[in-house]
Amino acid sequence: MNTPLFGLNIDPASAKLQTALQLASMADQSAVDLITIQDHPYNPDFLDTWTLLTALAARTQRVQLMTNVLNSPLRPPAVFAKMAATLDVISAGRLQLGIGAGGYTEGMQAWGGVVGASAGDRFAAFTEYIDILQGMLFGAGRPFSYSGRFYQLQDVVNGPEPVHRIPIWIGAGRARMLRFAGARGDGWLIGTTYILPEGLDEVNQYLDEGARQAGRNPEAVRRGYNLFGVIQTGPADRFRFNRPGLIVGSAEQWVETMAHYHQRYRHDTFIFWPVAGNPQEQAEVFLNQVLPQARQQIQTEMAEAS
Repeated sequence: MNTPLFGLNIDPASAKLQTALQLASMADQSAVDLITIQDHPYNPDFLDTWTLLTALAARTQRVQLMTNVLNSPLRPPAVFAKMAATLDVISAGRLQLGIGAGGYTEGMQAWGGVVGASAGDRFAAFTEYIDILQGMLFGAGRPFSYSGRFYQLQDVVNGPEPVHRIPIWIGAGRARMLRFAGARGDGWLIGTTYILPEGLDEVNQYLDEGARQAGRNPEAVRRGYNLFGVIQTGPADRFRFNRPGLIVGSAEQWVETMAHYHQRYRHDTFIFWPVAGNPQEQAEVFLNQVLPQARQQIQTEMAEAS
């Protein structure tokens, strides 16, 4: 199985810019692998994800940078390929891309996104987007053309060349997109509030089917889970949520939860997404207590199983 990865999601709210910068610095000085940012351009309270990610790249040296996940209909694929290659060069090869077809159709349409009239159209547009993105990122310096229903390119000479092969994670929740993620993605990514743990067996089935149909080893596809919730740091902490999928527990319970997801559902990537409490305190507990224990426990279990 893949070496486990751990990440910290950073809120792009404009009112929390200083917190975002501080969290990125904390992450860079820790052993965490990834910092990620959600992408909802139609939310007026949010900063632009790509601009913020670039600012965080300039303030960090080690940690990987990731969109979680990028709204593809609102960014032309050829231009975005150049944006991704550029940021990979600027960050010395630290970029990873989480990308999806977008879930808020009305918002995307209002902002002029390439959004099909049906779910089938949206899926088809997304597959074309990935064709172009992978074709340009993995073939820098060569002319690239594409003729699809939604996107057309003619002899585009793309560049610069990325520093490394940028991993592409696909955000998906339904069977068709999950099979596509298994066939074409380096990883799959979603959150605990979107697909509950009891739905992960079915997710793995579709990911595996897509990978095998494409002639790939299913284990080559990383399985990422955004862990929405809060770490309780003392007996006085009391958090109650009505929405299912939120994780509430002590640092030790978080460690056991991640180890369980790894062993039971083959998850290998865990991104902490704090939803309550002081974000800096939550991040500090995750980075200094939860992460090292979870990594050690999962690696020990992997060694014993091999």
